[in-house]
Order: sequence, then structure tokens, then C-alpha cells
Amino acid sequence: MGENHVAYFGGEIENPKNNFVVFMKNDKVVDTFYLDKNNRFFHKFDSLTPGLYSFKHDPEYQYVFFDKNDSLMIRLNSNDFDNTLMFCGRGDEKNNFMMELYLKDMKLKNDLFDVYEQPEKVFSKYLDTSNKKITDLYRKRKSFIKWSEEFDEVAKANILLNYAYKKEVFPIVHEFKTGENIKTDLPKSYYNYRKKIDVNQANLLYYSPFINYMTSMLNNIVLTKNKGNLDDMSLENNIKKLEIVDTLVKNKHVKNLVINNIANMYLLSDQCSVNNGKFFALYSKMVSDKIMKSKVMETASNIQKLRNNNVLPKVSLLDMNNQPVDLNKLITKKTIIYFWNKQSDSHSFYSHKKIDELKAKYSTIQFIAININNSQEDWLKEIKDKNFSNSIELRATDFKELQNNWVINKVYRTMIINKNGTINNAFVSLFDANFESYLQ
Repeated sequence: MGENHVAYFGGEIENPKNNFVVFMKNDKVVDTFYLDKNNRFFHKFDSLTPGLYSFKHDPEYQYVFFDKNDSLMIRLNSNDFDNTLMFCGRGDEKNNFMMELYLKDMKLKNDLFDVYEQPEKVFSKYLDTSNKKITDLYRKRKSFIKWSEEFDEVAKANILLNYAYKKEVFPIVHEFKTGENIKTDLPKSYYNYRKKIDVNQANLLYYSPFINYMTSMLNNIVLTKNKGNLDDMSLENNIKKLEIVDTLVKNKHVKNLVINNIANMYLLSDQCSVNNGKFFALYSKMVSDKIMKSKVMETASNIQKLRNNNVLPKVSLLDMNNQPVDLNKLITKKTIIYFWNKQSDSHSFYSHKKIDELKAKYSTIQFIAININNSQEDWLKEIKDKNFSNSIELRATDFKELQNNWVINKVYRTMIINKNGTINNAFVSLFDANFESYLQ
């Protein structure tokens, strides 16, 4: 390889959350770079294989694509990681384009929040229109930047997989939010895009759009075949998912990753340890990656602690005056705990709006909103700007602790706590059409 694969990676992080940046390829750590007193880092690679990498400054991460001899510098403010991330140097244009795609996709996810309740024709038209805009932008950038064949493959996959993911979740989310089952009434051509996606493509294996697509596609296939209720998390449906992966996916690494994802999702929902035994017997036969397996088993034991009637494990929380809060002292009546952050804009708006409705109906229930992944100043500013006043607003200061103790990965979880502080249900969603039945 020698000198001709030299590459540079460096940058500056405002308001760093810690003093290092982890550089990864396919979920494996390649190197760790420490920030100097000016919050900067710089690294020379004597040889770096071209391709897709990721870098992580906990709890956030993002992708970066290196072609031969690229020299990339990043700038970002960790209080608003994605919106402030900029690349400069050799190879910057394609990476800035990738960030542009990511931000447009985040915005589209927010905009679709309401559209998922619409009929299929309305949803598909909306999605196709926005997909055409993205594809036009891709063509324009491609002719201007003239990037490599390898990068082109990632850019195209990004667009196709993000589109496909939304098509896959539509029938599920539609039914979840409206109660209307349309899975078997979709037009024949609805799933045509599936033919264009190679599920054995190992180079996209660790790319989150690929994982998201695979997970939602399997959910969808299982639920459509089942025709019955929406429980994509029942034992039988999850065993079916594992069996489908076994026949559909030939690549060993892809298989490991996908079944691992199924296991993690299943764990978050099914509280019956008898079922877990059956599920894990099959899972253990199929998974060949020891590290993945041990992580899944660790999640399983953390989830046991969140079973009904247990006391909620402690996590570090601050109130709006920057004072620590003991949640157990705060809970003296039935309580709904929900989560939000500034980045998931429409989720934070609609969840607070939903609480307005619930508050009007259930005067005896207390509502606690917990912010994750924002700084104290950003959080307070957001509460003031959006005029959030219907809940006790708290902020979690340690995302890792939240992940371990409450098994929270994203904002879309809600927990119902009994007035004596024990767990009533730690795994519900505010937007489930049947949510209120859990409050009886």
C-alpha cells in the first residue's frame, strides 16, 4: 500500500462532551483521537483503505467517506451535533453532500409524522415528490463534484434505503396511529422497490439506513402474512423473522447483524421470560458473533430490572434550576414519563400536544418529560421557545446510564409508573392508538 494511501483526519469540537473522538470502520474501533487544550485533534493515516467510516463523540456519531489521499477536517458544536457538522479539505464536498442528505432525511421524517395517518395514495405521492427532489439534488451534485464510483454506490444506497424504509413503515405506523389495517389493501406495485435492494450487500452492512430498512421490512413481511393483530413483537412473529432472515440472507455478517437487531427489538417489548427462553434458543443457534451475543444478553438482564412492579432503577436527572432530582421522591401519584429532544422536532411537539389532551382527561395523573441528548442551555431555550408547560420538565445528564438502566435508545418510549413508584409498564408508546387503555 505504502505512501499512496496516506490520509488525514482532524477537526475541532465546540462544547465537547468528553475529550476524545472514536474513529470506526464497520462498528470496530480503528483508532481514538484525543482533543488538545483547544478541543482539536489531528491524525495522519499512513494507509487508510478507501470507504465508509464513522466517528463518534458520545453519544452522537456520524459517517465519513474517505477516498484515496483525502484530507478531511471537521468542525462541529456538540450541543447541536448534526446541524453544525461541516467538512473541509480534500474530499469535503462529497461528505458535506452526505450530511445534506442526512439532514433532509431527518426533516422528512419530522414532516411525515402526520402524513402517516393519511390514505396510501396521499402518503405515496408525498414521499415520491420528496424523493424526486432528493434524486434531482443527487444528480446535480454528482455532475458538479464528480465523485468516485465507490462513493456513488453509498450515495445511491442512502437515497434508495431511506425511501424504502418509509414505505415499509407506512402500513404499520398507519395502523398504529389510526387503528385501520391496510396491510393487505396496498396496490400490487407498492413494494416494487424491494427488487432493487440486495440484502446481502456486505459493504453497507453497518450503514444505519440499511439496518433500518432490513428491520422494518422483516416486521412488515411478518405482519402482512399474519393478517391479524399488530403485534410485531409477539414470540411467534419474532421466530418467523429469524426464519425469514435465515432463508433470505446468505452473507454471514449481514445475518449476524440483522438477527441481532431483531433480538434487541424483541427484548424491548416482550416481558415474558418463558418466551425469551424459546426465542433465545433459536437466536443462539443462528448467531455466530460472540461479542454481539454477549451484548444482547446484557440488554436482556437490564430489561429484567424493568419488569412490572419493580422499582425504577436510579438515573441522574436535573431540574430547570440545574438541581439534581430524586425521581422516587417526585412520584406520589400515577405518572407518565416520556422523552424528547430538540433534534426530533415534530416528536417533541406532538408528544407535548398529546399530553395536553391526556391532562384534560386525567386530572389525577402526573406527567414528567425527560430531555435526552441536549445541553442544559439548549434544553431551557427549547422549553421557553416552544412554551412547554404541561409537564414537569427534567433532563437526563448521562445518556449511557439511561441506555443501561432504562434501556432507552431513542425518544419514542413512554413509561407508566404506579403511585407507589413501581413500574406499571416500561414499554409503551404515547402514540399507540390503544394507549389510553393502559391508563385504566
